[in-house]
Amino acid sequence: MKAYHLILGKADYKEVWDFQKKIHLFKQKKQLPDVIISVEHNHVYTLGKAGDRNHILISDDEMKSRGISYYEIDRGGDITYHGPGQLVVYPIFDLNDHYKDTHRFLRDLEEAVVKTLSEFDIKAHREEEYTGVWVGGEKICAIGIKVSKWITMHGLALNVNNELSYFSNIIPCGIFHKGVTSMKVLTGKELSLSIVNTHIINNIKKVFDYESLTEISKQELENLLIF
Repeated sequence: MKAYHLILGKADYKEVWDFQKKIHLFKQKKQLPDVIISVEHNHVYTLGKAGDRNHILISDDEMKSRGISYYEIDRGGDITYHGPGQLVVYPIFDLNDHYKDTHRFLRDLEEAVVKTLSEFDIKAHREEEYTGVWVGGEKICAIGIKVSKWITMHGLALNVNNELSYFSNIIPCGIFHKGVTSMKVLTGKELSLSIVNTHIINNIKKVFDYESLTEISKQELENLLIF
């Protein structure tokens, strides 16, 4: 089994969300390998379909004045933040070709992140009650997905170098008593997002047992999405 890997660099959240939906729809109707998108977003808060708007602690006007976008979206989970310095990975996988088990899919994503962090000498773990990856009592990676017709959307957000103060304006994932951390905080240095991305993609390849992951440009992928 093979997959495509698209590296977008920095891109607007809504633009990438719309592109995910297009890929998802195409995978329902045509033959297309799984796709992994790696991206860095501008400042944005996103609220999952089961989330609570009250977990946003600043007003719409303040968000606007600080240049923070806000979207209510179709993934599971509550409120989270994306921004510069954070690595976001969207696996658009057809679980019909893997296993029809959403819980296992989430655990496998967590496993890929835990393996990646260990390669940077960061000992991470799962929390039994919560989705995501943790170091001590602090979350370092949020995970939220949508699965429709056993095809996945959305994915994971790993705090690498991003400014953590933006999390203070929300109750991340609706969890009141836990904090957040980043690879930069834990290692004491800024890390290359490109290098971290290479590690996490390699671990996704191993965990999901892909024979190959082929890097593809956005234009090349768009050329394949012709109905």
